[in-house]
Amino acid sequence: MIETGTDVIASHIVWDWNGTLLNDNDAVLAAVNDVCAGFGRPALTLEQWREVYMRPVLKCYEQVLARTFTAAEWAEVDRLYHQRYDQLFSTCALAEGAVDLLKAWRDSGRTQSLLSMWFHNQLVPAVADFGLDDLFQRVDGLRSEVGGDSKAEHLAQHIEAQGLNPASVVLIGDVVDDALAAAEVGTGCILVTTGVMSRTSLVSTGAPVADSLTAALALLPTRSR
Repeated sequence: MIETGTDVIASHIVWDWNGTLLNDNDAVLAAVNDVCAGFGRPALTLEQWREVYMRPVLKCYEQVLARTFTAAEWAEVDRLYHQRYDQLFSTCALAEGAVDLLKAWRDSGRTQSLLSMWFHNQLVPAVADFGLDDLFQRVDGLRSEVGGDSKAEHLAQHIEAQGLNPASVVLIGDVVDDALAAAEVGTGCILVTTGVMSRTSLVSTGAPVADSLTAALALLPTRSR
């Protein structure tokens, strides 16, 4: 079980993007299956992908494709995945109720920001296209050329850049790595089942688990951190 909080009520939410605020599961699965095809593996179902998904994502693909990767091969995995994902991004929609929930949190006088492991130069315009940029006091994506690593260091930098006390922050995300990052940095964490990880895996962290963003936010007023 992961220890994910202290006894302070959260005044700032760090939102995850993919699978949390953005419903992109269909695009993710299509992109994963392009990788599988590129390495001669049959396609996966969403449930199969949820059962094996982990970070660092390299380990996940090594398990799925039953091989280890050279640096060049891992770069090819990343290329195949993002080529297909980018093609399908326009078909993705925000999670149900996301805009109203974000506005309500902002209008309550509390603050929020967005931290994603998706590439920063794509994340920022996407957030603007969805009309969300004025709802966050900071938006950070991945600034390296190849993704897939842990979120912890990025979360620490994201919080420090805003001058926040980690004990006043709760991270809302959809994968085990969100809980691991929160525990390492000292923030709270609530996980949602709307993304690419099984409920069993999420529950195993010890973090609260909700089936929607509305349910996740409903945990905050009664949950001490």
